[in-house]
Amino acid sequence: MVTRSRPAVTILPAALCLVLLGACTTATPAAPASSAPAPSAAAPSMPASAPAEADAATLTLAMADSSLGSILVDGKGMTLYLFTKDTPNASNCTGQCLVAWPPLLGEPTAGTGVDDSKLGSFTRADGRTQASYNGWPLYYWQADGKPGDVTGQNVNSVWFVLDRDGKAVKG
Repeated sequence: MVTRSRPAVTILPAALCLVLLGACTTATPAAPASSAPAPSAAAPSMPASAPAEADAATLTLAMADSSLGSILVDGKGMTLYLFTKDTPNASNCTGQCLVAWPPLLGEPTAGTGVDDSKLGSFTRADGRTQASYNGWPLYYWQADGKPGDVTGQNVNSVWFVLDRDGKAVKG
């Protein structure tokens, strides 16, 4: 009879998670508004598999019931997050942070329950358009696999889902 040990199966995902999370606890300061980044300067902040702009259906944001209450989701029901180290309409998530926390790219529209006055977008330092809600840049968490997942909630005490008012749900 062959017996298999499972510690490696448990340890590997945990180690990978720590590596990914470690990249997201520090932010690269944004360049001053007066200096435009050179094309070569923007390249390092983009992950190797940079996400493409979302389609119109995905960009139709809505409110959905979750274990955390009513939260902001994309048009496919995937949970959206804010990063408390961001500033209004400016992302401080760059490099490896974008691998773990891909941005929602494009200009959002209002779906069910969303306050359309809070919808917005801005141009990232890398030239792409990122969706925002109440000024907060919007992101996905790479570990959320299906609509309704909220596994990115409170990661490193800086990543949170948003309520209808565009505020972090911290409870």
